[in-house]
Amino acid sequence: MAMIAAVGSAAGKSIASFSRPARGHQQKGRPCCCFIDKSFLKHVESKAAPAKHNFRGRKGEVAMVAELTRTDVQAPPPAARHVSRKISSAASKAHSLTAERLEIVQSLDQWAEDALLPLLKDPNTNWQPQDYLPVSSDEDFIDRVRELRERSAGLSDDYLVCLVGDTITEEALPTYQTMLNTLDGTRDETGASPTPWGIWTRAWTAEENRHGDLLHTYLYLTGRVDMKAVQKTTQYLIGSGMDPKTENNPYLGFLYTSFQERATFISHGNTARHAKALGDEQLGKICGIIAADEKRHEKAYCRIVEKLYELDPDGAMLAFADMMKKQIVMPAHLMYDGESDTLFKDFSEVAQRTGVYTAADYADIMQHLVNLWRVEHRTNLSPEAQAAQEYVCKLPERVRKLGERAAAKAKKTPQQHAKFSWIFNREVALL
Repeated sequence: MAMIAAVGSAAGKSIASFSRPARGHQQKGRPCCCFIDKSFLKHVESKAAPAKHNFRGRKGEVAMVAELTRTDVQAPPPAARHVSRKISSAASKAHSLTAERLEIVQSLDQWAEDALLPLLKDPNTNWQPQDYLPVSSDEDFIDRVRELRERSAGLSDDYLVCLVGDTITEEALPTYQTMLNTLDGTRDETGASPTPWGIWTRAWTAEENRHGDLLHTYLYLTGRVDMKAVQKTTQYLIGSGMDPKTENNPYLGFLYTSFQERATFISHGNTARHAKALGDEQLGKICGIIAADEKRHEKAYCRIVEKLYELDPDGAMLAFADMMKKQIVMPAHLMYDGESDTLFKDFSEVAQRTGVYTAADYADIMQHLVNLWRVEHRTNLSPEAQAAQEYVCKLPERVRKLGERAAAKAKKTPQQHAKFSWIFNREVALL
């Protein structure tokens, strides 16, 4: 659920444009395939809170969009090296859902059972990580691992950095279940609630859990990465948590998850294609099946927002504009490995440089949601909601143009490099 850096200059590159290193030889700093999980944005605090529902001011809009291309903001250093990171930020608004809108959400239990639960898969028939990994009890296990290592020898350092970042983000799953259970009207009140919302949250978490398990095991078997550094980063990230600025509000929360699932679908899909281009067909299949899961989960969360638009178009419109104005905070924005205070920034820039997930993707997701929810064609809105509607409909193109400007600027600046503990402190080119 993703995380913000400048727009990569490689946006829109075809798979064929990525370089493939010779087997067994890693080429440092060369543009190659990479993977970014759920993000291309860098976590930045809002410089000033805009006037309530003031969506018409162009100056404020451009300032907000400009944040998407910043690379100079660094996360604060960790206060406790053994537990998590202490984040200095203003307290977020909480429980912003009105009583009237809480009643709307609470009226959706039967709808959720009918519309959401059928999208879940039966564990007996759903894929499991073992389906795509060597079977340790088989006599030819060692041979299968050797074949896996031979295939993965062609993966570049760029790709490995991005794949590791994605794996870590997937493995911070406890944080995402916690986030869903902060939402008023839909949280799992007991931990085993029989409500459709409780069932959905637990089953969604169980399905997502397979992603991190599979990627983590695959990385381990390749022998290409420092697994202890990866595991430390995961522990830090879970300990740090996240604040998506959803205010315990399901309107905001499900807008956030709709966006994030779409972003993850796009990035996993790109990674699948790039893995195949680098000669690892099995890894391509793995990323592809994970992308398919994200697409199905995106469908569920988008259905919820569509229903809110049906029942409360004003509330849904205001929530959409609010989340876009605050930006989609990426799940791994507090990433730390015990060494680098700019780890997330560096990871994001590697991903953007290779064009796997860019500002254009962010703008495309906004436009996709605007089209899917028929935002432009909603009528009978209050003046505030009309202003929010205008803001949201114009924003994708503005973000796209800002991204293009940032990409052009990045081409004129000297390229930087950073070491990543995940790949034994080898250097990789940034933007």
